[in-house]
Amino acid sequence: MSEIALLTTFASLNLSARILDTLSAEGYQTPTPIQAQAIPPVLAGRDLLGCAQTGTGKTAAFALPLIELLSAGGRPGRRQQRRVARALILAPTRELASQIGQSLRTYGHRCGLRHTVIYGGVSQHRQVRDLEAGVDVIVATPGRLMDLMDQGYVDLGAVEIFVLDEADRMLDMGFIEPIRQIASNLPEDRQTLLFSATMPPKIRQLADSMLRDPVRVSVAPAASAAPLIDQTLYHMPEEHKLAVLGHLLRDERFVRTLVFIKTKHGAERLAKRLRAQGVASGAIHGNKSQGQRERALDEFRTGRCRVLVATDVAARGLDVDGVTHVVNFNLPMEPEAYVHRIGRTGRAGAKGRAISFCSREERGLLRGIERVLGKRIDTREVPAGFELAPEPPSAPVDSRSIGTLPRSPASRPAGARSTPRRGPRPGSKGGHGKNGETPRPSSPGSRRRGAVRGGHRAVRPR
Repeated sequence: MSEIALLTTFASLNLSARILDTLSAEGYQTPTPIQAQAIPPVLAGRDLLGCAQTGTGKTAAFALPLIELLSAGGRPGRRQQRRVARALILAPTRELASQIGQSLRTYGHRCGLRHTVIYGGVSQHRQVRDLEAGVDVIVATPGRLMDLMDQGYVDLGAVEIFVLDEADRMLDMGFIEPIRQIASNLPEDRQTLLFSATMPPKIRQLADSMLRDPVRVSVAPAASAAPLIDQTLYHMPEEHKLAVLGHLLRDERFVRTLVFIKTKHGAERLAKRLRAQGVASGAIHGNKSQGQRERALDEFRTGRCRVLVATDVAARGLDVDGVTHVVNFNLPMEPEAYVHRIGRTGRAGAKGRAISFCSREERGLLRGIERVLGKRIDTREVPAGFELAPEPPSAPVDSRSIGTLPRSPASRPAGARSTPRRGPRPGSKGGHGKNGETPRPSSPGSRRRGAVRGGHRAVRPR
């Protein structure tokens, strides 16, 4: 690994006065370690392989030198042909692509560069209009970019700088082959920058195939969690998770909480149950339109929404300051995703807390996470303050079948039941059929598995 001297100010990084003035106006004086290590070799034209967690400032680590290099090359005059893309930045999710676009707008507004952000889930009309008008930088997710390439709207023949951000997430989402196809349309003499929070073998192979004699920089061991994040774990049956979450959220220190859950339907239902208990909550997942996702994020950022329930679609690219807590309602299927989830808190030097719920069925996932972390997560007892029923002998309820939160002990009427329901009541709308849809009432005599037994709906584990 190349040794890069750590520099202490942006002024010492050989950035132009325009960019330095912008950084000063934004209140930035000292680069983060990944910025101090990455910016000099990128400005020198070297390929770069960066291992950096989310929240370390890596977007600026490639955005600042990219703006510097492109603006130093001059801009076409009015009589010259329209602009063609000279830089391409690929991101795994539309949230991260939007965040990168905002960073380019913030850092480069004095440099006269144009960029567009391309992603799916919205009409391509504005994106095509931007491309036809001419841009210097394209920020894109792989799927929509390939669609527009197939339609003949994208010309990558003049790209000088290619940035692949969060490559391990690309791997998780099945984008490695599309990335190779996109890269085959780029000039061979380009400069390539690849960033990843983890370095599994397939990412190393991808880097070896795309980078030429890269400078390697790392600000933390691969797949390690940020040191400012306090990680705790609670073991409990699946059907008790909602009650424990409700109890935790009564703590006023949970100012801005991001809750990760396994399924889209579960996210929507959990947010609804929390709202019914007076907790301002929203949901973000793949079934939401881009407008709905942006509104949910805006409410979360501004504090109108105290809790945001999300699937892993939001584990990357969700840039919200002041997230005090991350709760893993379900453990992620991929161990590396745990690092990205909890990286939403403890950002920019602030302390954060990550709390994970683990059912008996998730213990194998927990072992995988702890192997990636290289340590055990601190286990604590389920919080006191309410009673939990013993785990039933039947199969646990899937997290998509979410009951109601118990009232706090102080507000519960005398004689009222203190045990949270394990599932929806007979006849309620809380049952789930295939794909999480509400099943039609079964005719007499047709009830098999999943029928109401003893006042509770038994749901088969998946």
